[in-house]
Amino acid sequence: VFLIFLAIFAPMAIAARAGVRSVSIEQIHAAYAMGASKLQVIFHVILKAALPEIFTGMRIGIGVGWTTLVAAEMVAAHRGLGFMVLNSAEYLASDAVIMGIIVIGILAFAFDLLIRRIERALIPWKGKV
Repeated sequence: VFLIFLAIFAPMAIAARAGVRSVSIEQIHAAYAMGASKLQVIFHVILKAALPEIFTGMRIGIGVGWTTLVAAEMVAAHRGLGFMVLNSAEYLASDAVIMGIIVIGILAFAFDLLIRRIERALIPWKGKV
């Protein structure tokens, strides 16, 4: 779990930082001019403006985390998809290897699809000009 955290932390932190830095100072000053408190500015201006970048970092992090999980299972686990694929390859069970790889790919695609749907629900303005 700690290894996956380490793999996901960097893309998430970089994306969150980039998202916060992308907020224009004019938006922040406009919110203060309209009487917003510091918490309101953080949640309603900065966080909402940073959400697209944060979700991009989440998608990258999930991909990196999933890859790290499968690799860790191949190296040091006694169960899991990565272990099954590696164990099947040692016994030349090509059908199990191919099915394991397909399942790993389908699960990765499903995770990405889930994040994209959540992103579309929370950030309807993304991509609209």
